[in-house]
Amino acid sequence: MANITPKRNGEFLKIVFAILAEKPEGMPAKAILAELGKRIELTDFERGSYPSDPSHRPRFEKIVRFATIPTVKAGWLYKDKGIWTVTDEGRKANETIVDPEKLYRTAYDIYKKWASSQETLSEEDGGELEEPSASTALIALEEAQEQAWQQVRDFLLEMDPYDFQNLVGDLLTAMGYHVDWIAPPGPDKGIDIVAFNDPLGAKKPRIIVQVKHKTSQSVSSKDLREFLSVIGADRVGIFVSSSGFTRDAEEAARGQENKLVTLINLSKFFDLWVKNFENLSPEAQKRLPLMPVYYLALD
Repeated sequence: MANITPKRNGEFLKIVFAILAEKPEGMPAKAILAELGKRIELTDFERGSYPSDPSHRPRFEKIVRFATIPTVKAGWLYKDKGIWTVTDEGRKANETIVDPEKLYRTAYDIYKKWASSQETLSEEDGGELEEPSASTALIALEEAQEQAWQQVRDFLLEMDPYDFQNLVGDLLTAMGYHVDWIAPPGPDKGIDIVAFNDPLGAKKPRIIVQVKHKTSQSVSSKDLREFLSVIGADRVGIFVSSSGFTRDAEEAARGQENKLVTLINLSKFFDLWVKNFENLSPEAQKRLPLMPVYYLALD
């Protein structure tokens, strides 16, 4: 434990937050760790690897992952499928708490209170989350989730746009909607899928879907306004984009008063696919096949 102190953990966290402040939309954990390695002088211990780690990655990567555990529980950092995003609370904490050690200890105190309420850590426990081992269950789970999502993401991004469009139709069907029409190849006038709440389309609202796939840029507020222009009365709009949405587009969608629109990025699409997997047709399951693998998820 002498190799990694609360102060050192705080120094790592300071840089992680600084990196994420430049990327408010979030950043892959691997990219953050690579950038951190360039911005801080690592010790021989931190550059080395754990003897039991078959990947032989630098020890500091696991140390940083471990040090971020309290910040997640403190609500300062959000992690989803390997993407780390600093929250407004985390940005404020990093700006107001100048001392690195105090930053880490403040996050750890919040974590400790949470752990005590969950009966995973006693109030008398004075231990610190200072240094992980190569086999720490939480880190192993985090890394496994990142690797699994990267494989799924790459598979989806390599998919033909019309095949991906059909996946969206499969998902709507699995969710209980009745897909009436899927656009064939060619101009679609901003509408890719039409679905109903009932087999005959007699019940309102009608669901209008636009699917953007294999585009290099995130969907902007301008793209969203163009989609909204084709959503008439008694319609609900769903915009699916594998490249995500800009912050302006997300704010514009939340601010809609007269038209209902839901934005679905690749991560949300995958979550919905997993949630409704059992309701998918056998053919749909084969188009994006998944298999659950269970890891020990000790907190």
